[in-house]
Order: sequence, then structure tokens, then C-alpha cells
Amino acid sequence: MNKIAKKNVNPEQYKFFAFISYSSKDIEWGKRVQRKLEHYRMPSTLCSARGWERQPIKPVFFAPTDIQPGPLSEELQERLRASRNLIVICSPNSAQSEWVSREIEFFHSIGRTKNIHFFIIDGIPNSGKAEIECFNPVIKKLGLPEILGANINEKVSLWPWINKERAYVQLISKLLDVEFDTIWQRHKRLMRQKVMAWGFGFMLVLASLFFVWSMTQAIDVEVELNETSVHNDMLPQLENAIVSLTLEDGTNEVDTIKRYDEKGILNHIPQKFMNKPVHVTMSCRHFIKIDTILTLEKKMMLDIQRDPSVYGNIRFDIWNEDGQGVKDVRIIIEGHETLSDKNGHVELFIPLEQQQEKYHVISSIPLLKDTIHMPCGNDHIIKIR
Repeated sequence: MNKIAKKNVNPEQYKFFAFISYSSKDIEWGKRVQRKLEHYRMPSTLCSARGWERQPIKPVFFAPTDIQPGPLSEELQERLRASRNLIVICSPNSAQSEWVSREIEFFHSIGRTKNIHFFIIDGIPNSGKAEIECFNPVIKKLGLPEILGANINEKVSLWPWINKERAYVQLISKLLDVEFDTIWQRHKRLMRQKVMAWGFGFMLVLASLFFVWSMTQAIDVEVELNETSVHNDMLPQLENAIVSLTLEDGTNEVDTIKRYDEKGILNHIPQKFMNKPVHVTMSCRHFIKIDTILTLEKKMMLDIQRDPSVYGNIRFDIWNEDGQGVKDVRIIIEGHETLSDKNGHVELFIPLEQQQEKYHVISSIPLLKDTIHMPCGNDHIIKIR
């Protein structure tokens, strides 16, 4: 069995499948129709049955792509003779065009009246008013049979672009002599798929833009301090804790938290750094310094602890009148007992829960003063009486 050769629907004696006749004022529409026809893909089953290529309507002659517009010269007449169909772009502009009139008249004269097709882009057919009439008067003059052109303004759908697509398919079905519904139903399915693809693509673009926008938006990060060490009301409350965040790009944000019930606010942190590692430091008098890496969140809680050595390490010297250290002096502070060493030095640690800002000193010998104010260090001296 011989295979059917795939070919354009264009008998060998015709060089062009169609010739587009238009007014120079409608040139963009002429180009658009040419592109639509030459790139239109027919259903594969129909192409297989008729031996067509998937894009059977080509080439389509359009004057600006081949020769310059001008009088109906012998060259232009040859182009018309070489075209199987004549497509007239109908509008009030072409209705008043002398050259459109001559092209229609010539195509009629060579016996191809049935192959003249009309594509209406503007105006009203047979209106009787020159300013809105879309059909060239030569049509009536030649006595051409009543025509129904494909009209992009026919309100079949609420969406203008669907009406335009329908008009294209009407023109194609006439050019190929196939039932309109045969290709229109498939075309509608393809349009729905295309709309869905556009919609999905549009949503992706919106999501991408929103993501980029959100990443560039600055937010404020709240930092709260939580004391995890044993709370002792005898000691001074937290004040003026300096909290610092260092971001991946080296940006440093700092705030001071004056007391426990206050939150630090680090302003204008770019969203893109959220949930990423951030270098955090906290320094506050009498508390252990924090220097760590945490995950950046909009609300952050830092666990802090008092430095037990500040009010717990008690150090002082016991001297006599001559400025010499007195050894083996028995000292009791908050129930904790020790002895001064050979140099009169006393050292004692008080647990955090018992710490105070000042301590009463009980001694085995009389002292000039029996109160120690904290914190105190090795240079603190108590003399005996």
C-alpha cells in the first residue's frame, strides 16, 4: 500500500496558499493573520486522513514581506494568479481602498470567486454608511454571492480574545473546506489548556515575586531574657544588658535591655536571614556573658545566669595595728566557717541562693568593722581592735 505523502493543501500550480489583501492602515492585522495561518497546527488525525502537514496553510503571501505595495502591476497580478485563495482584511479602511478593490476585481476576473474569503476586523457588513461599512463596494458591483465573513467582533463569548480565536478558526475551516466544529472543539480544548498553563505560570511568577519581596522586607526581632539560675531577691535585679546579633553578611544589630520585664527590639533585620544561624552575644554586669550561635527567629529567648563568683567569692585580709596579717582567726559568714591563713588572708564562697550585697562577719577576735559590702576582692582589709 502506498503511503500518503504529507503536503501542504496547495495544488502544484499554486505557489501561494493565499494572498492577503488589506489597507495599509490595517497592516498589523495583515501580519497577524499571516502568522496565525502559517503557524496553525491542524489535528493529527485530520492531517493523516488527508495527507496534510500539521501546518498546511503556507506560504501565505503578504505584500510587505515580498514586494513593496503599489499599483496593480504585472508582478502583483502574477502573485494573485499564483495564489489559490484571496483573503480580504475587511474594515472601513479597506472598504475605501482602491488597491483592495483592484485585487478583488482581478481575482474575480481569473475565475476564483469562490476562493475569496473575508476576515472582518472592524466596521459593520452591509451597513449602507461609508464611515462604518467594512465591505469594499466592488463586491456589490461584481455581484458576488452573499458573503458571511469571519468576524472578530461577533459576540459569541464575553471574552474578546475568544471571539478573535473563533474568527481565525472560521477562516481556516473555510480555507481548508472542513467542518468548523471539527477543529473548533479541539481549539477550545487547547485554549483551556493554554489558559491553565498561563494561570499556573502567572501564579508561579506571583509566588516568586512574593518570595523575593518577602525576602527583602525588614522585620523587627524581639529578644527576651530568662534567668535560669537560682533567683535571689537579695541581689540587684538585671539592668542594662547589651544584646547583639551579628548576621551572615556581617551586619551587627545591638539593643540594651534595661530590666527583666523589658524586651529588646533589633530593628530592620532582612527576612532572608530568618531561620538561619546568627551570632548572639549578651553582656551584663554580674551575669555570665553569652557568646553563641543560634537560629534567628522573630521572637527569641536567651537563657541567662548570674555569675556566682560576683557575690559569692568573699576575699579580705585581717590586719593588726602594725599592718601585719593575723593568722588563725575564726570567721563565720552566713553559717559558713573558715580560718585566716598565715598572712591573715580570708577566702570564703557563699552559695548563690544565700548571697547578699553585704554580709555580717562573725569573728573569734574583735574587729573594727563587721560588715563586708560586695563584691570585694583581695585588696579589702579589716583591722582588729
